[in-house]
Amino acid sequence: MEPTMQGKMFTILMGLASLFIVHVNGDTSLPLDHQKLVGDGRYHDQMQKMQAFKHSLLTRRQLATPPISSSPAPAPQATLQPPGSRPREYQVTSYGADPTGKSDSTEALLKAIADAFNGPSEGFLMNGITNLGGAHINLQGGNYLISKPLRLPAAGAGNLMISGGTLTASDDFPTDGYLIDLSASSSSSSSYNYEYITIKDLMLDCKFRGGGISVINSLRTSIDNCYITHFNTEGISVQNGHETYIRNSFLGQHITAGGDRGERNFSGTAINLMGNDNAVTDVVIFSAAIGVMVSGQANTLSGVHCYNKATGFGGTGIYLKLPSLTQTRIVNCYLDYTGIVAEDPVQLTISSSFFLGDAFILLKSVNGLAKGINIVDNMFAGSDKGIEIVQLDQSKGPFKKIDQVVVDRNNVEGMNLKATVARGSAQGNGTSWTVDFSPVLLFPNLINHVQYSLSSRGTKFPSHALRNVSQNRVVIESDIAVAARVFVMVEQGRQRKLKLTCF
Repeated sequence: MEPTMQGKMFTILMGLASLFIVHVNGDTSLPLDHQKLVGDGRYHDQMQKMQAFKHSLLTRRQLATPPISSSPAPAPQATLQPPGSRPREYQVTSYGADPTGKSDSTEALLKAIADAFNGPSEGFLMNGITNLGGAHINLQGGNYLISKPLRLPAAGAGNLMISGGTLTASDDFPTDGYLIDLSASSSSSSSYNYEYITIKDLMLDCKFRGGGISVINSLRTSIDNCYITHFNTEGISVQNGHETYIRNSFLGQHITAGGDRGERNFSGTAINLMGNDNAVTDVVIFSAAIGVMVSGQANTLSGVHCYNKATGFGGTGIYLKLPSLTQTRIVNCYLDYTGIVAEDPVQLTISSSFFLGDAFILLKSVNGLAKGINIVDNMFAGSDKGIEIVQLDQSKGPFKKIDQVVVDRNNVEGMNLKATVARGSAQGNGTSWTVDFSPVLLFPNLINHVQYSLSSRGTKFPSHALRNVSQNRVVIESDIAVAARVFVMVEQGRQRKLKLTCF
């Protein structure tokens, strides 16, 4: 019988025994049969037998229960894990890095990174990219002084994270370097240097001696929750490669919250995208000459707040510098006293964004091309200085190839509306009516679609026709004089033959 069963049986029998003893001893007026037992001496015999039975049960329980040892339980023995199953977290202080930032930690940090690269791997990601299995360089919340860039030791690796601390440039840090440099010191069989490198939860203080992060020819790089400041070149530079995602981060050459006395002297570029298929999401740029420079294709900017340097001081929030091949989407952004410049834009969307402080959009002619542009559903707020919300820079020549350009449905307060779609009316008694759209239409002397209707009073039914659209003025004429009102809608956006619709 198991000890637990013995324990249960013991409990039951003890309960019965106690009940019996209480029944025997607890009543002074015993029933007749009990009095007979006492009288003839059999009562004492029954009590002795019960005591002996109870003693036997206690003895059996003591034998079945192991004795309690007074010595402490032995400590669990550590099990040696095979190399491939050990944790892949590399804590930099164990390599001698100084978390106080008083002494140079460059070599210690580079040793930790090298160990992560030489650690166990889990096959491959892209062809030629070794999977490091999620190796983690943990900065442990320290502030580390470095005198040269933290450069990954070799190309051809991925699935690595660097996170959790502060990196500060020393006084002799190279002014053309980056605190974290994802450029390859050696080549690999892959067409990319690295894949799936994550840089997260870091503060990078460049001390005006270089840039923050350089990503070169890498695939699926993630820069998340970083604060990058005091750069004199670029906060983040992305060259070639694909799919670098920059999110939830803050960048500024100077630490300020606007209204800085030295704003007109801000320099540098916070983010420079010189590659394709990248995304900048939920990022604040609070000081730099240029917030985001884009010279690659198919990039997306969403939730970006730029108050880096006011347009009046020569700053630009977002600069699209890829003439004739823009392919950029700017959605739900906040341009705060600084605007957007696009050179020869082709396939550009700017929508659902807010422009404050006379910030505007400038389309800049380089080769005279503007095609596939949608500037719609934005808000503009200014100071009643007559600033136009969308402007043209044709100093290098006029826009000659204009196709599929839509500037419409924007709302304006304190600035001048510009659009490629406009509506107007004119009323008079005579044979000619003119509606002037030049204050509203974006492109000069370009109307390629007119829709109008003429409403006259009285009994006369005049014949009427569109007579002229030069200089963005629409002229309607009738064959007889009538009191009438004309309603006109015009469209720009295509340099094609005029299309006329009348009712």
